[in-house]
Amino acid sequence: MIIDHPGLVENKPIGALAHLGLGRACALSHDSTKAKTEYQTFLSLWKNADSDIPILKEAKAEYAELQ
Repeated sequence: MIIDHPGLVENKPIGALAHLGLGRACALSHDSTKAKTEYQTFLSLWKNADSDIPILKEAKAEYAELQ
């Protein structure tokens, strides 16, 4: 699993996107605590990204729904 080996992908978008995917899976499984954690990790990793990136907008909206 990508997240289990962060040193291999820490500076690549796929590592952050793995956290987003896991967050989405946890949300679908009704594990809101784990989902929030994964969304927070993704958003933290992408904090300096262009705010107009569609996947970032989607992630922010999905995270807001978990609150």
